[in-house]
Amino acid sequence: MYGAILGNMIGAPYEFDRSPKTKDFPLFGSGTEFTDDSVMTIAVAHALMTSTGTTEAALYPSLVSSMQTWGHRYPNAGYGLRFYRWLRARKPEPYNSYGNGSAMRVSSVGWLYDSLEETRRVAALTAEVTHNHPEGIKGAEATASAIFLARTGHSKDEIKAYIIRNFDYDLSRTCDEIRPTYRHVESCQQTVPEAITAFLEGRDFEDVIRTAVSLGGDCDTLTCIAGSMAEAYYSVPDELITACRDRLPEDMLTVLDLFDEKKLPRAPALHEPATAED
Repeated sequence: MYGAILGNMIGAPYEFDRSPKTKDFPLFGSGTEFTDDSVMTIAVAHALMTSTGTTEAALYPSLVSSMQTWGHRYPNAGYGLRFYRWLRARKPEPYNSYGNGSAMRVSSVGWLYDSLEETRRVAALTAEVTHNHPEGIKGAEATASAIFLARTGHSKDEIKAYIIRNFDYDLSRTCDEIRPTYRHVESCQQTVPEAITAFLEGRDFEDVIRTAVSLGGDCDTLTCIAGSMAEAYYSVPDELITACRDRLPEDMLTVLDLFDEKKLPRAPALHEPATAED
């Protein structure tokens, strides 16, 4: 989850079309802090790790309870209006959203299950408590699938082919083609493909983060999603993990430490960062 949280933190100062539209920016500048993306990433992971089972009957109430608990704990993290109302509701119901919130919070799913089928099933459940629109569910499944495939040693070509075949996202544009006209939008349809493209083009973990920020738009969420994939493919450098932990409160660190104990292993390092000679 460090990749998702770092992406959220580093992208946060550039949300709402404030991106420099370049990869040359301070990695940890003014305004580098966690937002709702990180809070809900923690909430979903906490629910999955403490649920009494993996059936819908067990997971659904656990997800709702955890998301509301963490949302109440951090009420000013920047939630969208409909989601904020859901957090405060006594009997929260899904509201047919296709927003990118379903994809931003799903990263733990790609690490906690040992099959792609189970990963997709649980990813869909994490979306459906709020984002039960087909595009909201698709965004969560696609993100979790990319993480699972990256974690289990698949190549970027294999990941790209799987995403296109199973989710029908258009991944034909390059980041250079996306960047000039890309603007703030909060749908899965116009965030997840761009985040995947940033991941596919990035040469190492940090380069994926910088590439995602350079696209602009809903920068904290797009970079959160791209970072979650980059972690599974490249792992996160130790110095960035330290920088992430230094910016998180103790209750979130407790969940991250539990997650480190429970997550399934990453495949042996098959994806070394490219060098200048490549």
